[in-house]
Amino acid sequence: MKINWKKRKRDEGKPFNRCGDLIEAWNQLQAWYQTRLGITLAEQEQALLSATLTNLFGYQLLQVGRLTGDDWLSNSRVSQCNVMDFPAKDQLMKTASFQGLPEFLPIQTACMDVIVLPHVLEFSQQPHAVLREVERVLIPEGHVAMLLFNPFSLWTPWRLSLGWRRKVPWCGRFMSTTRMKDWLALLGFEIVSIQNYFYRPPLQQTAIMQRLSLLDRAGGRLWPIFGAAKLVVAKKRLVTLTPIGPRWSRRKARIRTQPGLAEPFQRKQKRNTHT
Repeated sequence: MKINWKKRKRDEGKPFNRCGDLIEAWNQLQAWYQTRLGITLAEQEQALLSATLTNLFGYQLLQVGRLTGDDWLSNSRVSQCNVMDFPAKDQLMKTASFQGLPEFLPIQTACMDVIVLPHVLEFSQQPHAVLREVERVLIPEGHVAMLLFNPFSLWTPWRLSLGWRRKVPWCGRFMSTTRMKDWLALLGFEIVSIQNYFYRPPLQQTAIMQRLSLLDRAGGRLWPIFGAAKLVVAKKRLVTLTPIGPRWSRRKARIRTQPGLAEPFQRKQKRNTHT
């Protein structure tokens, strides 16, 4: 895979969203998830994430950030599930979990089996740092499940018209599947699955959204890549060491190929015994 290192370095140096600070943007995103559209989207995301977590096993699971007051990890088979909130003065949802920043996870290295990122990368100013922290705290063969908004969907006109006004979620940096594959490959992750979902336009009218629910059933079959959001599941690859042969074997090969040198006594003795 050919990697454009200049473009990657340029991407790391510039801000990745127009929403401002992550804490401020996250509070606005939590408020947006309490709207009619946000509630409808959250129901579908919770169901999709619950179905995915039933196939991921381990002892420790971490959800980075909470968008709603509901428990999105109830169907997980992991022994211990934790939720990390972001430090903020005015949180919409008070929880008993610990606090921290996704760019600097207060967790030991290689101790988590599963990590869930619900729309964290789109509103972080350092998404590369977030993924590096995920790679650090995951054990080998551990999984990360990421909920991401899709830049190419029916929501694109709203994002282009409202994003510059610093309105959440439209001001976030929606990342394409190709870019996510590139970033994950650089960190040693293997894509397990990508599921697109929510094919309805971003309307706040409940009656209209209920009538358009058939688009969700048809969209997955007819135009799957145009879902408003996607669930990306990746696995941290196990790095194996490549064995290196002993150096003395190479030295024997050089002695054998160079003319004019005496042959080792042990080999000559064996040859005489055969004759």
